Amino acid sequence: MVLRTICLGAGLALCMAAGAAAQVERREIGQLVYEGVPAAPPGLQAAISPYYEVRSAEFKDWLADGSMLISTRFGETTQIHRLTAPGAARTQLTFFAEPITAAKAQPGASRFAYRRDEGGSEYYQGFLRDVDGQEVRLTAPDTRNSDFVFSKDGAVVVWSQVTPGDPNYDIMLAQTSAPDSRRVVLEGQGAMAPAAISPDGRRILISRYNSIAFVELFVLDVASGQLTPVGPTDRQVFYEGAAFVDGGAGVVTLSDDGSEVARPVVFDLATGAMRDLAPGSTWGAEGFDLSPDGRTIAYVVNEEGYSKVLLRDVASGRLLPGPDLPKGVLTALKFSKDGARLGLSLSTSTTSGDVWDYELSSRRLTRWTQSELGGLNPSTLVEPALFRYPTFDDRSIPAFIYRPEGARGKLPVVIQIHGGPEGQELPSFNPRRQSWVNELGAAVIIPNVRGSTGYGKTYLSLDNAEKREDSVKDIGALLDWVATQPDLDARRVAVVGQSYGGYMALAVAAHYNDRLVGVIDLYGISDFITFLENTEGYRRDLRRAEYGDERDPAMRAVFEKISPVNMSDRMKKPMMIYQGANDPRVPASESEQMVASLRAQGTEVWYILAKDEGHGVHKKSNQEAVRATEVQFLKSVLNPAP
Repeated sequence: MVLRTICLGAGLALCMAAGAAAQVERREIGQLVYEGVPAAPPGLQAAISPYYEVRSAEFKDWLADGSMLISTRFGETTQIHRLTAPGAARTQLTFFAEPITAAKAQPGASRFAYRRDEGGSEYYQGFLRDVDGQEVRLTAPDTRNSDFVFSKDGAVVVWSQVTPGDPNYDIMLAQTSAPDSRRVVLEGQGAMAPAAISPDGRRILISRYNSIAFVELFVLDVASGQLTPVGPTDRQVFYEGAAFVDGGAGVVTLSDDGSEVARPVVFDLATGAMRDLAPGSTWGAEGFDLSPDGRTIAYVVNEEGYSKVLLRDVASGRLLPGPDLPKGVLTALKFSKDGARLGLSLSTSTTSGDVWDYELSSRRLTRWTQSELGGLNPSTLVEPALFRYPTFDDRSIPAFIYRPEGARGKLPVVIQIHGGPEGQELPSFNPRRQSWVNELGAAVIIPNVRGSTGYGKTYLSLDNAEKREDSVKDIGALLDWVATQPDLDARRVAVVGQSYGGYMALAVAAHYNDRLVGVIDLYGISDFITFLENTEGYRRDLRRAEYGDERDPAMRAVFEKISPVNMSDRMKKPMMIYQGANDPRVPASESEQMVASLRAQGTEVWYILAKDEGHGVHKKSNQEAVRATEVQFLKSVLNPAP
């Protein structure tokens, strides 16, 4: 069947122009719409399917009886399950078509709070659900809700709420025994969220996210509504997480004030004095939990992408014995209700992710789950090697490379660029990378270009605003490095990116077209101006803080210069583009206008639209189909038929 390209939004005029210039084949399979995508070769789906049959388990919380809440997938989507003991059967607690990936246990009860959206819209509704399946709705219709926090006795729950088009999040409070008692306790300004409730229940710790480099902390007095800042107010500081200590007299948080990296600190609320628990830290802390008695902090340090768990005495800062984990990436960390154990989950390059506990008194690490590899042969899974390469301004750029075992000759190369923009490629289990290594025989490189997290706040700021394309130059330098490697084929390089990484892939396609054979862009930003104008209202000001403000004439001029859609005439190599129709972050119009512009000039484009997805590919059947098409596309450009 031959039809014009799909036209859903802001790219309509370009879209119709492209359709008039060249009609393309369109077909629908399930919730996926394919345009200009050749039929899959026999056996491709069967080869790719095992990678997405792989299961993983991620720790969420401890229930009051000492059992665990975890997330895992048995069917089409990830759901919440319960584990009563190490090695016990996983009992499924939620059963929905949409993935459920967050759960917070209510203290003193056998129920938990979770959130659920429809079709990837990210307009989450919150629910309280018992382990026996009884549930009540906690939140109001037509609102977006997250960050559920319970009081110590479980009688009160607070959370953040925002309405469509509003950039200001309100702080909500309800009695857990009467969800309809919900009320606004703070009409927020900006992206505010609760972090903790004081032991006496009278105060709430609130954060306000302004940007990746600027997060504010406040104490809210519930009765009076008074909001008091925590920490300095004369400079921008980044905080992550917060909890009351010393009976509510102090606050512990992660802070980068006076340092390149975040580390645990304690504020005295009466004097404002800050006490550094880990002075001289060289690697950044990324998350923490406080023991129920407030005496011990457990936090995660990111050392070149690998996770390490440290425990410290809050009163003295003294380092305490901690778990000796497998080399990998931590995905969760939480003290048990009695403080005797730490629940955690971990993913490695060759194991998909499992749940553990660490008993503090015996220093024993116990594995609770054994997740299945879906039929994959463990011996074929590759551990990446960390390396660094020089770039245009003599900086050293960190990256990981996956090489096929026992390969001969020059290898084709796939470069995968992370989103964010302030994200970080990590050596965790990734079925896509493993499939590219094994099914394509390719070397896979995942760089952390300037602007990535994990390497200090100076490195983080190097691609801000008008310096955006400096990170693109870092990929140019990587192409130079590839050309110097005796086992890599610089004539067969493809670039893949998603979200902000999709922008990067498109920008690389414009600036280094002659050095690539193909590009995959997944829900990437094609025009910063239209992106900022059309992204969801509750995100817009936050994105302006990251990218620049399109309303400022000088910044608008920069955006007009660097936006990929304005450089599409340079993009001559084949491209695959994927988009979720319900994406609230990078609207479908960003992909549509890119597809339209490329097709209007005759560039080959494979386009897939998922009607039931938002920002990403979360449903198993969609994952298999989209990832199989990625492999099909990469084979066609990296190893073309003679």
